[in-house]
Amino acid sequence: MSGLIDRIQDRTARTDERPRVLDVDEAEADAVIDALSSETRRAVFRTLFDDPGTASDVADRLDTSVQNVHYHLSTLTEAELVEAVDTRYSEKGNEMTVYGPASDPIVFVGNRDIGPHVRRSLTDVVAGLGVLGLASVLVQWGAKRLVAPAATGIGVVEPASRSAADSTLATLVFTAAEPGVLFFLGCLAVFGLVAYVRE
Repeated sequence: MSGLIDRIQDRTARTDERPRVLDVDEAEADAVIDALSSETRRAVFRTLFDDPGTASDVADRLDTSVQNVHYHLSTLTEAELVEAVDTRYSEKGNEMTVYGPASDPIVFVGNRDIGPHVRRSLTDVVAGLGVLGLASVLVQWGAKRLVAPAATGIGVVEPASRSAADSTLATLVFTAAEPGVLFFLGCLAVFGLVAYVRE
């Protein structure tokens, strides 16, 4: 019975991955800092970053009581550091809340005026990395399609010709290094250089 329940609810709880930018002078920042002042509470928070789970899951991971975890979860929830991200059912059919981080990352800024700029910059960086990642996947897919005919022997030319040597070299390069990864790292290097020059 428990195996069936586990299979039915075997899904990954999704958490909010938007950055949370806090001004250190705000009361909200005080609540976050106070909530993270306890070592046990930080351990609960770190555990939920690794893998969202129920209070009993967290208690098992940290080798502590469920009541202790519930106490720390309530404080973390009040500070908006963790939130309910899913619901699961126990073997007895009881509903259990799955907790996860409310946002990722949390950024503290010292100047209230630059808070919106930092938030916008972080959003742009995350969006840019997403687009770059997608482009890298397309480059990887295209490179594999280009190399596939050479690897399968379709259209192979005589060994003495220059095209055969170029084809062998291309196959060697594509198998030794992933083109998508090279594209991603190359673009990151170019963007980093441009950002450095602009400053």
